[in-house]
Amino acid sequence: MTQRPRTKRSQLRARSAASESRPEPPPGHLPVAGPRQVRRAAARLIRQDTRAFTAMLVFNALAAAAGLVGPWLLGRIINTVKDGGSVATVDRLALGILAGAVAQLLLSRHARYLGHRFGERTLARIREQFVDRALALPASVVERAGAGDLTARGTTDVATAGQTLRDTGPDVFVAAVQALFILGAVFLLDPLLGACGVLGLVGIWFATRWYLRRAHTAYLEEGAAHSTLAEVLAATASGARTVEAFGLREQRVADSEAQIGRCVAARERTLHLRSVLFPSIDISYAVPVVAVLLIGGVLHDHGSVSLGTVVACALYLRQLSQPLDTILQQVEHLQSSTASFARVEGLAGTATVDLVEDGGQVESVGVPADDQIDVDGVCFSYGGGPEVLRDVDLSVRPGERLAIVGPSGAGKTTLSRLLAGIDAPVKGSVTVGRVPIADLPPDRLRRQVVLVTQEHHVFLGTVRDNLRIAAESATDSELQAALSSVGADWAEGLADGLDTELGPGGRLLHGAEAQQLALARVVLADPHTVILDEATALLDPTTARHTERALAAVLHGRTVIAIAHRLQTAHDADRVAVMEDGRVTELGSHDALVAADGAYAALWHSWHSQPEERPALG
Repeated sequence: MTQRPRTKRSQLRARSAASESRPEPPPGHLPVAGPRQVRRAAARLIRQDTRAFTAMLVFNALAAAAGLVGPWLLGRIINTVKDGGSVATVDRLALGILAGAVAQLLLSRHARYLGHRFGERTLARIREQFVDRALALPASVVERAGAGDLTARGTTDVATAGQTLRDTGPDVFVAAVQALFILGAVFLLDPLLGACGVLGLVGIWFATRWYLRRAHTAYLEEGAAHSTLAEVLAATASGARTVEAFGLREQRVADSEAQIGRCVAARERTLHLRSVLFPSIDISYAVPVVAVLLIGGVLHDHGSVSLGTVVACALYLRQLSQPLDTILQQVEHLQSSTASFARVEGLAGTATVDLVEDGGQVESVGVPADDQIDVDGVCFSYGGGPEVLRDVDLSVRPGERLAIVGPSGAGKTTLSRLLAGIDAPVKGSVTVGRVPIADLPPDRLRRQVVLVTQEHHVFLGTVRDNLRIAAESATDSELQAALSSVGADWAEGLADGLDTELGPGGRLLHGAEAQQLALARVVLADPHTVILDEATALLDPTTARHTERALAAVLHGRTVIAIAHRLQTAHDADRVAVMEDGRVTELGSHDALVAADGAYAALWHSWHSQPEERPALG
């Protein structure tokens, strides 16, 4: 949800709530979920598939129990041989070891199968939630955070979390159950030897604790470094022509190398942590086995324990190295995936909590009483910089066609963003039906106001897929009508019609065609107010004029606010607002403003007197 004015008390309350749920990200970054929020999210995912999770627990426990049979029976064989038992008894015990191994194999296989099914279904839920949350993000949040951060979370972080659910999580859980069962078996055989084994594992506990206290922060920093690098690379690639035109190649290369260096440094920090952890663990594995053999040998000499018990305890503790090795080897993946899941889950509150740098929560708002838009005493600046808008007052009546004109830098586009609810004013208010526009939830906001700019997007898929983004239930005839209404005659000549694939490998749309496709989406969205921020700027004058006339017919009865760079658009409007230096300096009909002989009249006479070289208004 977009930022809005808040009282000091609500700001403090919201910031307190935010600080309890997640750590503070760098300014402009999307939030990161805190440990409590991550635990709640994980518990929620488990509850959504409780049956599969429970079955996985049961079969893993049975597999761990079956694995205890072998060492215990081997100890029995040793004692039987020592006491002069029969060969038949030894054979029966050996068959028991074989049966236990087969049972463990089958149970482990089924447990792993259940774990993978649980992991894949849960990963699908995480992906769906991420897409829903990403689509619900206000445009201002994405702009300030950068597309690179969102892209890194939706690709690398989701994939890492999915790998944990599918592989690392089940492996660690199986190993943990096996370790507990093995230690229990050692204590049942001989409590003193069991205590020796546990004391021998103390070194692992200290090494792991040292690692865990540092790893989470290190992996979060690594993820943030990758997000920044992705943003730099994406910006450079998308603006490649601008980079070449202004000779910025060396600067962009230097920026990229600096971010790569930051990624390498973050990776080296996590590597250092692993280089301390793993050698400590390798040394600690042998300690409990050696301790049990030494102390067990002494106890056996004194007749306190049998040789079979000592051998069985040593085998159990040697067997313990396998699950412990699995757990500790996967600690890195768990820390990395926990950090990734925290970044993915950080989007959960972004629909109701803006970027942390803004602080505060969005409370519920009312329903607009009508379609009138009022701008009252609005001032606005970007990031605490100089004011872009100053004391702007404006009312747009329902069904009115308002044109906003002025030179470049006058604040026209900024005003359109406020009218569309993308940004909220620093001072004053922008309301629709007496409700602040920026406070409306995205679904309700887009039923009220839609902003169409020069920027347009053609998504991979068919023409039908691109259009149904605006209206999922639209019929083919409605889609065709929307294209026709904006003058997209090219769509009629497509060989596969609405099933034509767009993008690489399909039909590539040039600028004018892509813009018409975007305008067709506006027609299908059917809002009561449409803001056109130079929406026909990429069209040639004839096509633009045709499209504007077609839109005027389609949007009859709706409110249209046009940021005009061609004064012909202003000529056709009901009223014209002239902006200069962040203020509305003139407001009235075209004829009245021309008669007033002010700034608009000067623009009109200049534009009208030079039909071949008419000046752009910005």
